[in-house]
Amino acid sequence: MSIEAPGVDEEAVLPWPDLVERGRHPAAPSGAVDRRGRDRSPWLVAWVVLFGTFWVASTITILAVSRPAIAADLGASVESLVWLISGPTIAVALTGTTAGKLGDLHGHRRVFVLGLAGATVFVALTALAWSGPSLIAFRVLGATIGAATGPSSLALINRMFAPEDRSRPLGFWSLVVAGGPVFGLVVGGPLVEAFGWRAIFWSQAPLLAAATLVSWWLLPETPRRRHVHFDVPGQATLAVALAGLLIGIDRAAAWGPTNPWVLAAFALVPLGLWAFVRVERRSPHPLIPLGWFRHRNFSVPVAIGFAVQFGYMGGFILAPKMLAEVRGLSADAIALLMVPRPLTFAIAGPVAGWYATRISARTTVVAGTIALSLSMTVFALVASDPTTAAIVLALTLSGIGIGAAQPRLTACVANAVRDEDLGIAGATQLLVAQVGTTVGMNLLEAIQVTSAAGATGAAAGPSYSLAYGVGAAVAVAGVALAGLIRE
Repeated sequence: MSIEAPGVDEEAVLPWPDLVERGRHPAAPSGAVDRRGRDRSPWLVAWVVLFGTFWVASTITILAVSRPAIAADLGASVESLVWLISGPTIAVALTGTTAGKLGDLHGHRRVFVLGLAGATVFVALTALAWSGPSLIAFRVLGATIGAATGPSSLALINRMFAPEDRSRPLGFWSLVVAGGPVFGLVVGGPLVEAFGWRAIFWSQAPLLAAATLVSWWLLPETPRRRHVHFDVPGQATLAVALAGLLIGIDRAAAWGPTNPWVLAAFALVPLGLWAFVRVERRSPHPLIPLGWFRHRNFSVPVAIGFAVQFGYMGGFILAPKMLAEVRGLSADAIALLMVPRPLTFAIAGPVAGWYATRISARTTVVAGTIALSLSMTVFALVASDPTTAAIVLALTLSGIGIGAAQPRLTACVANAVRDEDLGIAGATQLLVAQVGTTVGMNLLEAIQVTSAAGATGAAAGPSYSLAYGVGAAVAVAGVALAGLIRE
């Protein structure tokens, strides 16, 4: 999977009014203390977590559009450096559940700080890479250990807020998690061109180091579960299924869906899932309790997360490419035209969180998924003649839809499990969303390329209509699922 298109996306916005208000009236739950035993304001903890999470997330895509320059510098092939994006993406998906469960067992503060520290080390090593393979190895290892920050950041925030208040900070968390990779995507190319690719990581390492020290000092401890063991067989069988799915999807675009290695990878998926279910049913301490999926407010939000990420990120890949090919716009013009999506996302997320106690989760998620479905539909209808007004409308609907839905979906999952399981519950949700992202981006692009059959310019418009039509259909399935959420 590669991300080549220019564009702008979600940016982190800090809740300063709430930070000040919560600082005056702390509402930290019992036991929410830092390493020195001092009570911590929930919003102060959220700010610290968001700062660290943003810089970890931004490292994943920061070299996405700079592969030719890096290949020339290291004497590597551009094609081999596609793993600078695919490798970390797959690593994050494979190790997220491990990190979430370890946080539940041994404390999320510890796992979060170790994730930040490890990411810092590998960012510094990336700056010292001497070849293409060493660069890829450091990026993949850095993403693997940095993945620990995702589930633990969710668990730390959720533990600091009462269930009815969680949607508000989660609105800003979703901005950071979505905005970090796109920040890296947008600034990576210009920074590499101006200062060279090594300078990016030398400047990023001190920021990650600072986030590590602040997190170690200020974040509260979370309880440890000393009599529960990590489910190694469960994690191993799940990893087999995920590796087969993600590698198969990624390589199908490059090698073709009938390539023997691609078919072998896909064959691992049902085998791995079958083994995973058998292991989990027999384990006294399962990695992911299968009974959760019988709980509507767990299984439904997780499934919706797949649907919305499928359409949202699939559309993200197609939109800049469509504007360049069908309308012939320059990279600068495309970047400017895509501003409405991050802008509306930045507004919709906090607003949805603010009104969480006044508007039901079901109503909010239904409205958000409808907005995303309409966005995909508008793109499908205007793909042959994508006027500026139509594109702005579609991008605005997309930003509003995902910004409104994501925080409420995350809060629903957190509220459906016990506090001691927040890490693995959040990791499961993130995992399914990551699969939706990977499938959506690769499948919609493959549909467009295949149906274009070599057509270029305005003649390629119908191929984009078809791809966006598929995205709209999946988003509509998300609308139907949203109606099943219980208050």
